[in-house]
Amino acid sequence: MTGTEQPGVRLPQLKLDELLEELQARIDAARGTRDRVHSLLEAVLSVGRELELEQALHSIVEAAAALVDAEYAALGVIGPDGTTLAAFHTVGLSEERIAEIGPYPEGHGILGELIRHPEPLRLSKLSAHPSSYGFPPGHPPMNTFLGVPIRVRDQVFGNLYLTEKRGGVDFDEEDESVLATLAVAAGVAIDNARLYEDSRLRERWLLANAEISHSLMSGSERAEALDLIAERAREITGSALAAVAMPMPDTEALGVEIAVGAQSDAHRGLVLPLDRSLMGLAFTAAAPVTSDDVAHDSRVSQDPPRFDGLGPAVAVPIGTGGGGVRGVLLLARESDRSVFSDKETEMLRGFAAQAAIAMELAERRQAAQQIALLEDRDRIARDLHDLAIQRLFATGMTLQSAGRFIEHPEASERVLRAVDDLDETIKIIRSTIFGLRAREGAAASGLRARVVRVAGEAAPVLGFAPSVRMEGLVDTDVPGEIADHVVAVLSESLTNIARHAHADRAEVLLAADGREVRLRVRDNGVGIPSGGRRSGLRNMAERAERLGGSLDVAKTEGGGATLEWRVPLPAS
Repeated sequence: MTGTEQPGVRLPQLKLDELLEELQARIDAARGTRDRVHSLLEAVLSVGRELELEQALHSIVEAAAALVDAEYAALGVIGPDGTTLAAFHTVGLSEERIAEIGPYPEGHGILGELIRHPEPLRLSKLSAHPSSYGFPPGHPPMNTFLGVPIRVRDQVFGNLYLTEKRGGVDFDEEDESVLATLAVAAGVAIDNARLYEDSRLRERWLLANAEISHSLMSGSERAEALDLIAERAREITGSALAAVAMPMPDTEALGVEIAVGAQSDAHRGLVLPLDRSLMGLAFTAAAPVTSDDVAHDSRVSQDPPRFDGLGPAVAVPIGTGGGGVRGVLLLARESDRSVFSDKETEMLRGFAAQAAIAMELAERRQAAQQIALLEDRDRIARDLHDLAIQRLFATGMTLQSAGRFIEHPEASERVLRAVDDLDETIKIIRSTIFGLRAREGAAASGLRARVVRVAGEAAPVLGFAPSVRMEGLVDTDVPGEIADHVVAVLSESLTNIARHAHADRAEVLLAADGREVRLRVRDNGVGIPSGGRRSGLRNMAERAERLGGSLDVAKTEGGGATLEWRVPLPAS
């Protein structure tokens, strides 16, 4: 009976051991699941804390590798075309190994399989899949594989790729579930990082626009504002080159006024045709024009060579259509950089439009200031005419009448000389009145302003400023062709005085009375030597003769010479 009782005693003991082992296994599994869930929560929180997009992507790859215990992990960002990878972030490969492998993958083979079919994919033997593309030389061996897509707002942003689960085992269903959960959190983190990046980028554009507006409204020159536009656009977009071209008057071409960065010397001062340049096409279309590789773009003239080392480029009009395009902004990146996205182009377009508005406001402000200045000049001219000239004229008439009653010859002569001086003063004031009433645009290119400018430019060479006096309607009566000759004769005369006369005083008189224009230049130097070179005088005489006029040169009383150049004016 003892032999029959022993098996009955052992059986419950064996079942109890089995139950204890099973319970321990389930406790270990629960503890493992708890630890994994805890790790997943930590990973989600870690990924969600990142606001910089690049750093967020790197954190996602690191978290994915740690959660499923993979030796290698990567995150491939799908490009704008939706078929290739635009960026590739890896974990597990050293920099030396990455350099040995070569360029990052573009999305062929298994990587492309997930792009074409964005669903989780698990493989125990990667090379056995029909889409397997093989590995380049230097690539480490990889067998087990797990891939999961990352979606951002229902759009596939990229894919997580994990290979070589440690311990030589396959990725299981639980690994796939954990990774899919991380991918959801990654999509939210990426969306937040992109929104944060966009907000910071918009803030930088707004600050740049404010800086440009402040510069323009503070009275800065246009060249300074254009340089600021180019520099800020280059900095914000990470471009290697920025250039600004403006339309050239009366031509079908653009002139590059500003260029900063790489190849800037080759661009500065270029005249670009509208149909053979990226900037010309943008100007004509009044819309942005992009190029994936501007150095080899058939739409762009490569002569002269100016795009070495450059690739992606965009040309954005400064202003809007309907005749409002003021110029074009060109940006180009290095050849290995990414192309300009639609979002970047749109922000650039807004920046350029705001810059154009700032330029227009500055021009209108300057125009308003100019109008105020001209009105003030007109008031001064009116006061001079109505008050000063009338009183001087009345005084002259009084002196002239009083001179008849003066019997002393010297006293009478002095009174008459005073009358002549008053007449000269009236002429000077009238000349000043004509100058004040001349419009700035016309005055800048009119004969009166040109004569003043030539005299001012001659002052450093002469060593003193020549006096300038003008009588009559110089800008109105003297046509452009004769005005050009007047300016040339004056310039030659002042140059001769500076070279040969050794004078310390010179007087310029320009007078137009409707019948002829007369230019008189007088100095107090050594005069014109009898045996000296006369090529300059001969040129001036020939100019006068071609126009039916004459040139007279005489000694000035007290020393020096007087040159008088006369030309008849055409009948009005």
